[in-house]
Amino acid sequence: MKAMVFAAGLGTRLKPITDTIPKALVPVCGQPLLAHVIEKLVAAGYDEIVVNVHHFAEKIKEYLSSNDFGVKILISDESDLLLETGGGILHARNYLEGQEPFLVHNVDILSNLDLEWFRGQSRPGALANLLVSERKTQRYLLFNDDMCLVGWTNLATGEVRSPFPGLEIEKCRRYAFAGIHNISPEIFKAFDSYACPERFPIIDFYLKACKDYPVYGIVPENLTMIDVGKIDSLEQAEKVFKTL
Repeated sequence: MKAMVFAAGLGTRLKPITDTIPKALVPVCGQPLLAHVIEKLVAAGYDEIVVNVHHFAEKIKEYLSSNDFGVKILISDESDLLLETGGGILHARNYLEGQEPFLVHNVDILSNLDLEWFRGQSRPGALANLLVSERKTQRYLLFNDDMCLVGWTNLATGEVRSPFPGLEIEKCRRYAFAGIHNISPEIFKAFDSYACPERFPIIDFYLKACKDYPVYGIVPENLTMIDVGKIDSLEQAEKVFKTL
């Protein structure tokens, strides 16, 4: 089974740490974030893992070449241009395309999610299944009663984005995206049909494509998760990780 780890980000919110190392190698409980995610993927049965790189790409390559995780690890190199999340998946097409769905996991997400359970919850015929939660935030994905994606809103600005005119957001279910998604290989044909550019965010794509392709949200019970994206989240991550 295939998975991809997004490890190319600049980690600007983790400065000054990321002035000298990539976010993927920032340690939590004595081990880089990247190692925590790869080990979780391996434990769930993923045996072919793609890691995209950009910021301090050589340091990530060196780390992966000097540590044996017991599975095949491939590098999707974005050194020349950071392609964002959608572009990153498209750039790794030759590694990910096939007959089976593949998992995508942000490198800065630590959680107690059972990845095998999540894989089993995937809806047949879905273009993608997104892990979502009731986490308090300002930006939410919007779903109908069948948990099919219909839009997005920013509570702070009142902005609403949806391919469905006249969407009544007060009737929608509102959840925060949790940085993990199980994606059908059909997504590459969908990228082609939408003439996607080289660089684009995957959530922007989902918000366009959900009019033509089913994109579902999956809400696990008792999810413990932390986004290790800011300096002040590192200490919290140390505490949370020990409980996972």
